Amino acid sequence: MNQPSQIQTPSGGKMIATMVLVASICGVLIVGAFEGTAGAIAENKRIMLERAVFKVLPGAAGVREYAATAAGIQPLAAGEAVPARGVRFYAAYDAAGVLKGIAAEAGAKGYADTVRVLYGYDTKCQCIIGIGVVSMRETPGIGDKIITDAAFLKNFEALDVRLNSDLSALTNAVRVVKHGTKMNAWEIDAIAGATVTSKAVGRGINDSAQKLLPMLVPHIAELKP
Repeated sequence: MNQPSQIQTPSGGKMIATMVLVASICGVLIVGAFEGTAGAIAENKRIMLERAVFKVLPGAAGVREYAATAAGIQPLAAGEAVPARGVRFYAAYDAAGVLKGIAAEAGAKGYADTVRVLYGYDTKCQCIIGIGVVSMRETPGIGDKIITDAAFLKNFEALDVRLNSDLSALTNAVRVVKHGTKMNAWEIDAIAGATVTSKAVGRGINDSAQKLLPMLVPHIAELKP
């Protein structure tokens, strides 16, 4: 009489060893893929950043990254963290190495999420001469007018962000006013129907400039070749 066949199953130890081996192989593959693409990702980020800076500071040909701190300014390597209470900014130079201006990020809560912009600062007029959106999730056709509305963008052709006499703060805080009521160079004429998003841009720029410029302006000559 035939004996019933017995199905042999691997022992618990062998199963664990196999799982460990598979996990190790997967880990090596993941790490290898990350290291193999990290350089390309970093380079793409650098290119995107340069393009954004060139947009808000026309005529720039090169960008260097710095941090402004209470003790002065210091250069940053790619991906290097900013010192505590410091502010990251980008110095832009033309083809001859002459400083064209400063670019920095600003952000504030909008209608749907944080609106982040990059703004260009001209050291001669002590004014903002351009902005570009870094990220936002505002209502299409309404909030996104901050990048398409010509009248709104005109606010940033010479937005006054001069410092006071002791260089401790802006002489006049940047503020957003009702559409059609702008009277001063430090005011931003809001977009009708997109006031919340307009105010987010203005508030973000004001907060960023109030923090960055008092630490940057006294040392601006250090950025010039």
